[in-house]
Formats: sequence, structure tokens, C-alpha cells
Amino acid sequence: MLFAAILLAACGASGAQTVWPKGKLAAIVLSYDDALQSQLKFAVPQLAAARFKGTFFLDGDIGPDDMLRWRKVQAAGHELGNHSVYHPCPRAMLPDRTQHLTDNYDVAHMVAEIRVMNDILFGIDGQRQRTYSVPCSQTLVGGVDYLEGLRRSGLIKYVRNGGDQFKSVVTDFAALNRFDVPSWGPVDHPDGQQLIAFAQRVRAARGFGVFQFHGVGGDYLEVSAAAHRELLEYLRKHPEIWVGTFQQVMDYVVAPSR
Repeated sequence: MLFAAILLAACGASGAQTVWPKGKLAAIVLSYDDALQSQLKFAVPQLAAARFKGTFFLDGDIGPDDMLRWRKVQAAGHELGNHSVYHPCPRAMLPDRTQHLTDNYDVAHMVAEIRVMNDILFGIDGQRQRTYSVPCSQTLVGGVDYLEGLRRSGLIKYVRNGGDQFKSVVTDFAALNRFDVPSWGPVDHPDGQQLIAFAQRVRAARGFGVFQFHGVGGDYLEVSAAAHRELLEYLRKHPEIWVGTFQQVMDYVVAPSR
């Protein structure tokens, strides 16, 4: 009894423990940005084979044929999230996209664009609740952070932002800002063991971690199809890790009765 009391006190002091559903020890979200062809070609079939559901953050660069393909993805149980219409980024990051630089936006412009993307997504899957991924993980428009304006708009339930592989393991859920949830975006062709290492850190902390993927087996900011499959195989062999969509896991994390 004394040991249990000490353990509970330590957990409470660190804010590093939670009770996950159905005896799970931790939670992982597999999220994918930019509605890329490689995701449809490799990520979606691999998720189906592993029986996992992911979150795909779509921007407006999709035509009618791809809209039908993404509709099927959502019908299979995956989440479609909002990634804005034009994916605006700072000039310093994408200087060639002169029409859509966050340097030239303001908060009202950014929120209006997110509203339009919500309408596009409604036309694809008929869903009204939506989560959002910050393009380029940059929240300043014209020098002003737009996340508070987005929160007040009521358009978005949760926001996934960027982060690194060490600071993106969430354990203090009381302090978590639901409009600034960190994620790790593996780039530079990481191998499967690098991806698995992040999942292992999340499991060891009994916390919550979000992968931010772009290309899978192609496109850009790529992880190979083999590395992605290796991660999914690790997660499949460790059912104590809950793999859910971004909205599912966040709904649980912020639930007042948790």
C-alpha cells in the first residue's frame, strides 16, 4: 500500500500518467499532410493491412477524381482533416509561392480560407466537425498568431502543429492546448527504427504522440514505404498502444470524465 501511494504521488507530481481506454498504455496518431498521391498509393493500403485508421489533412489542391478517392478513404474509417485551401507558408520557407505567403495574410483572411476548406471537405465526406493541421507548422500571418482567431471562429475542434521527436511526446494533458497539439514530422528518409523509436518513447512515457507524415514511398519530405510498413508492423505487434485518429484520441484526452 505504501509503494502504491508513493507511485501515485509521483505520477501526480509529474503529470505524466493517464488512464487510457481498454487497458492501453499509450496512444499514437498517424497523420498525413497535403493529400499526396503516395499516401493513396502506399499509406492507405498499408494502414488497411494493419487495420489502423489514420488522419489525412487535405488542402485544396485536389481534383474531382481525387475527391472521390478521398471519399472512399473516409468511408473506410479514416479521418479527413483541414489543411487550408492554398497551404500558405512564410516567404522564408516557400518563396516561390508568391500568391499564398502568410507574410501577406491577416487573421481574417486565414480563417476565411479555413472556412472554405471546411466546406470543400463537407462536400467530400459530409462531416461537420473538423480538425486542422497548420501549414508549414507556422501560425503567424502578417506577424500575428491566428490560432486564437481560429479558436473563436468555432470552425475547428483541434489543431495539430509541428514539433520535434523529443518535445512532441505529450504527458501533461491538463496543460495541453487543444489548438496547438505538437507532432513530429520525420524527414530526410528516416528508417523504420527511427520511426519506431518515437513510438517507443511515447509508450515508455505512457503518453500521446502524433506522427506528421508527408510523402510515403514518394513525393517529398518522404519516408519510404518500407519504413512506414515497419512502423505499422511494430504497432500491430504492440496492441497496448492505442492507434487512433487525431479527433478520436483528442476527444478522449480532453474529456472531462477521463
